Amino acid sequence: MFRNIMAALVSTTLLTAAVPAFAATMVKEVSVNADIDAIQNAIAGSHWATLVDDLQNAILARLADRVSDDGVKVKVDIDTVELANSLQSAVGVADSKLTGHVSVTSDNDNTKFDAYDLTVSFEQAGPFFLPGTDLTALTTDSKEYYDAMIAAFADHVATSLD
Repeated sequence: MFRNIMAALVSTTLLTAAVPAFAATMVKEVSVNADIDAIQNAIAGSHWATLVDDLQNAILARLADRVSDDGVKVKVDIDTVELANSLQSAVGVADSKLTGHVSVTSDNDNTKFDAYDLTVSFEQAGPFFLPGTDLTALTTDSKEYYDAMIAAFADHVATSLD
């Protein structure tokens, strides 16, 4: 009797532990939109000119093991007005942010729909800076700042699909 109870308990535990592996959302397509021409700061605008491709590639890199023809479509619309304000702000890099609207749709599964606004702050990008980066010397047009903000935004999008 005790052996049967233990076997049932172990089976239940193993099944429960395995569920998250099956629950990962598969992804068919990722698209990113942003009107970079709206950014008036020439230095920041030229540096952020590849935002669409870089963000799309960063999201796809995090989801590479979950690509499927039956997956969801993820669409990100970067709020270029907010981005321009952050890049042009005299307040400083610590108060800057990257904001966008994320929508998830599915052609095959009516339960796989989501839409939310995502804002990533400089503070949230902290873990994505390379070790040894001098955070006091960063500006919104520096490569280190750009890379960390892209990585933080992509990470949040990918994590939300778990």
